Amino acid sequence: MESTNPKKLRAELKDYLDLAEKEPIRIQRRSGSTFVMMNEDKYAEMQTEIMSLQRRLLSMSQVLDSEVEDMPSKKNRLKRFEA
Repeated sequence: MESTNPKKLRAELKDYLDLAEKEPIRIQRRSGSTFVMMNEDKYAEMQTEIMSLQRRLLSMSQVLDSEVEDMPSKKNRLKRFEA
């Protein structure tokens, strides 16, 4: 990850935007606060992956806490279709 400061970012914005297409850019202020500039498509991919992992974690947590009921057997599921 490339690092820069706001002054250098402003002076070379086009170059940093081109670089942000490939990798995130870390921007650090004098105060020590940091920010990340990155391609929006890559950010959206990361958000989607995070949501997917959160859903999986929630599902696993429910299974471990026994909040999920056992699936009825195939025979019991088909009974409702019998005449």
